[in-house]
Amino acid sequence: MSTPEDIASLRILKETEPLREAWERYTKCNETLDDTRALLDDPDETMRSMASEEYNSVQEEVEELVTDTLPALLIPPSPTGNLGALIELKAGVGGAESCLFVVDLLRMYQRFLENSDYKYTMVSTNEIEQGGIRDALMEVSAPGAYDLLRWESGVHRVQRVPHTEASGRVHTSTVAVIVLPLVTEQEAQSQQLYRMEDVRIEVMRARGAGGQHVNKTESAVRLTHVPSGITVSMQDERSQHQNRRRAFQVLQARLMDQKVVRDMADKRAAKNNLVSGVDRSDKIRTYNYAQERVTDHRIGLSLMNLSSVLEGDGLGNFLTALQKNYRESLMEQMLQGN
Repeated sequence: MSTPEDIASLRILKETEPLREAWERYTKCNETLDDTRALLDDPDETMRSMASEEYNSVQEEVEELVTDTLPALLIPPSPTGNLGALIELKAGVGGAESCLFVVDLLRMYQRFLENSDYKYTMVSTNEIEQGGIRDALMEVSAPGAYDLLRWESGVHRVQRVPHTEASGRVHTSTVAVIVLPLVTEQEAQSQQLYRMEDVRIEVMRARGAGGQHVNKTESAVRLTHVPSGITVSMQDERSQHQNRRRAFQVLQARLMDQKVVRDMADKRAAKNNLVSGVDRSDKIRTYNYAQERVTDHRIGLSLMNLSSVLEGDGLGNFLTALQKNYRESLMEQMLQGN
């Protein structure tokens, strides 16, 4: 029978296996470069050409190992790496135009998730008469979804001419996106996110256009986490039990989000880095329709293909760049001993 020490050792071996393989590949590539370098001055032109082609190919692989693969493996595993995500979108400045942009961003995330084979569930949407959405909540239960999408938290700004603008004047509107870590009840308990005695539970009749179910049952649920003041209301599900479950899911996500942000702030201390993007007031990205340009202000990256981004295809370019920038920031902190 395996002892706890044996199990721990096996787990460490498994976790370090990718790093060992990458290092072995790096060592082998350098040996190949040494062997090939001697052939670059070969008198035979054909041999010299083949050696040059191989040398350049292996050199590219070494650069990728040094700049991407090895640094990523040296960074400690993310404590939220196995968590799904809750994505909240809320209309901001711009009235009805902002609500219409919520629709566009929601579709962008849906298309990106579909293209990435991530399943999602719409938890709630609050539509307005003009055809827009005032706020929406989406659940992405796949492990790793939070770490992939957390960079979307912040204020998204759109600059475009509204359909209702007769003079052709460009309007600026904003939408707040909040990405929360999705945790199970067991994970919430293990993280000690809250105590049940600190949560006030209220039930009430669901608000809506009417109908027998709305009028006669108290299916809506409101939770208040007294120590933090966080309040969650849920009425979109058909039963009180379902609304209660959803409300606790959101409450747990918001409390976990607070914990993640607090932990990051503690590690960061006074140093600013990409994690400051979790500040809900930060303007993180601008979508300029007239110039077909999308700019992420945290890393100064602009893509001149707004349509591709809004269709979900181009969004991955931003997420990849943000993730790389974050890893580089972590590596810098590690080298500085922070």
